[in-house]
Amino acid sequence: MFTSIIEKLKGNEAAWAVYRDSFSESLIPARKVLLHEGEVADTIYFIKKGCLRQWFNKDGKDITFQFFFEGQPVASIDSFLNNQPSLFAIESIESSSVIMVNRKVFNELHEKSIEFRREFEEYFFQRFRNYAQLFLSRIKDSPSERYYDLLKNHPEIIRRIPQHYIASYLGITSVSLSRIRNKK
Repeated sequence: MFTSIIEKLKGNEAAWAVYRDSFSESLIPARKVLLHEGEVADTIYFIKKGCLRQWFNKDGKDITFQFFFEGQPVASIDSFLNNQPSLFAIESIESSSVIMVNRKVFNELHEKSIEFRREFEEYFFQRFRNYAQLFLSRIKDSPSERYYDLLKNHPEIIRRIPQHYIASYLGITSVSLSRIRNKK
């Protein structure tokens, strides 16, 4: 998604001259926290390679609620857009390469580029649909059903994410996840 936006900007020499230095690429080691709970998000990350997760601490327990892979933007959107403390943390799971854009540049691009705005609106609507599905799944599906849905519809999570994060994401313990996996 974001790569296509950068390519379009590069095609417009005047726009690229303005924004070229606004995109900084960074290599991030595995298990590095990019945003802590309670911090105000001032950066949005676009994943070129790797995997990030969003999580929060509930009574000393790590709760993962989302994974992000190549081509996806990641931020604490409410914090980023409203300058409020983040309700969760963002951490790399794998060694990752990301392009970082700060709030000021993001807002300028959103305001000035119709393509940028459209891409982000489409992405936000997709995220909203995903969150709604996840919410409904937590209410109506058993842990086994949630796992098999993940296996069918998001095999990259099963292949790339450590079991304890998957268990947290599914709302179960690692032991319960092992039992579900062994029942196959």
